[in-house]
Amino acid sequence: MSQSFTVDMINNCRLLARGRRWFLLLVLLLGATLALPTFGVSACPERDRRACPEHSRRAQPKGKPLSTVSVERPMSLSSRLLDPQGQPVRGAKVTVRQGRSNEPIAIAESQHDGTFVVDLPPREFPSPLVIEIDRTHFQPQAIELETEDMMHLNAGESLRLPDVELSRRITPGFWVATLTFVGILAIIALEKLHNTMAALLGVAVVLGTSFVGGAINHNLFIFDFERALEYVNFDVIFLVMGMMIVIGVIEETGIFQWMAYQAYRLSGGRAWLLVIILMIITAIASALLDNVTTMLLMTPITIQIALAIGINPLSLLLPEVLASNVGGISTLIGTPTNILIGSYANLTFNDFLRNLTPGVLLAMIVLITYVILYYRRQLLTQGNGLSEALLERLKDSGRITQPQKLAKAGIVFAVMLVFFVIGERIHLVPAVTAIIGAVVMLLWVAPDIEEMLKVVDWTTLMFFIALFIVVGAIQEVGLISIIADSIARLVGDSLPATILVLIWSAAFLSGIIANIPFTAAMLPVVGFLTSTVSGASNQVLFYGLSVGSAMGGNSTLIGASANLVTAGIAERAGYRITYVEFIKVGLPATILTVAAGVAWMFIRF
Repeated sequence: MSQSFTVDMINNCRLLARGRRWFLLLVLLLGATLALPTFGVSACPERDRRACPEHSRRAQPKGKPLSTVSVERPMSLSSRLLDPQGQPVRGAKVTVRQGRSNEPIAIAESQHDGTFVVDLPPREFPSPLVIEIDRTHFQPQAIELETEDMMHLNAGESLRLPDVELSRRITPGFWVATLTFVGILAIIALEKLHNTMAALLGVAVVLGTSFVGGAINHNLFIFDFERALEYVNFDVIFLVMGMMIVIGVIEETGIFQWMAYQAYRLSGGRAWLLVIILMIITAIASALLDNVTTMLLMTPITIQIALAIGINPLSLLLPEVLASNVGGISTLIGTPTNILIGSYANLTFNDFLRNLTPGVLLAMIVLITYVILYYRRQLLTQGNGLSEALLERLKDSGRITQPQKLAKAGIVFAVMLVFFVIGERIHLVPAVTAIIGAVVMLLWVAPDIEEMLKVVDWTTLMFFIALFIVVGAIQEVGLISIIADSIARLVGDSLPATILVLIWSAAFLSGIIANIPFTAAMLPVVGFLTSTVSGASNQVLFYGLSVGSAMGGNSTLIGASANLVTAGIAERAGYRITYVEFIKVGLPATILTVAAGVAWMFIRF
């Protein structure tokens, strides 16, 4: 009886473990679905052709004037709404009235690309139609159709109006979002709360103000919950989560300890040479993969190496993350900001490689010199030669403990690296590659699912999500747009002045706002300056934005996603990177590398 009961208990435990494993796999597959881009959608689907310019007006036969006829088929009005930076405005309420009538003829809402289509009843309109546009954080507009437009409508034709630019409006919600963001930065810098707790507090303030305050005074409304989630970059979230699982599986094999032994042996025990080797490896890997993935891989290895040779891991980790943000500038996929810039400006992998790699090499020389000088006490006074005892100890602890598991994980990881490099060509985003790789490893290598759940740094992921929402709030109310517009007015028509102001302002603001949302807001501004500033047609301003935003991410802890990933892994290992400590190292490095980048921009262009 006792033996039977024990067998039943074991079987139940096995079923429970399998259930948990399949639950995690379900979460990962859901993440892949969210991260997959949308393909195959026609720019002008059949049912919406009335909204497209090429289908908006039918050509009239020559020699026959437009005339008013009895209309028997439905018609539509369409246009696109843009903000002052040329970004589409979604969620605007569009109401069509006849003259000063209180009764609306039709109501519609602008879509993600800013377009709206209003279906009109099939009848004649004796007086001009008025289009009223209302959107939170924008000035309301009323557009009265001209006589010619009314003639087209009364002739039974659908009408496509020119793009409409909406002006920003400063509301109490603007100040709530702005002050909340500034307050969170202050709390993180002063270390009054944990970074994740501070970011979650900001989310609570923003959403609480929108839902509670907005019900009392609509001017306090910032955004609803669905809109807040749209600002969360799930590509980054699921990339980090997938790679954490992959690294957790590989780490169990003992490969990181083996790498620590090899690194110590190759460097001859010289810490200053070791940090140079690690920075170069990190920079190259960031260019071929991306800086977030690279730091997810390098951080556990680096911690093992630092502990092995007896120095503070932060003396190696901080130089590495600085190198990752600089090295990633060389290629299209090296940084999230480059992906945004390349997509907007139609710049290819080779464009970045050819035009920015020499500048990155110059900046890396400056950065390595700075790091050696900054950490000279730690690097030059410790580990100045091979210790036979330490080498033997590292050799014993650096053995591969699970070679079969390593072989399987190595095959999966090698395939993942290939898709990280070529994924751009087949429209496979890195997040999907990471999640698929994690799922394959969980199925094939079959690690302990409980341990894998512990490997995922949920605290860091929550910080990412909360920070995206808070930064999204200042995007929603228009703070970033106002900053971008001010930069555009400041530079004028001088190309050298434009390059200088753009790069340095991008570097400074990327450290405050975070470089991904700042770059997204600046793209239309840079596009406008490229078409208006003399000599900028060679895309120099887009390359300048790449240099400024990526290198500027080195100035603060929240400046770049790679910084936050590194800080999260280091904290789990017992080595916390504070906001102030990162600024002490990162801000001077940012100034020096940006100066090198500016010098190259003037040499190249």
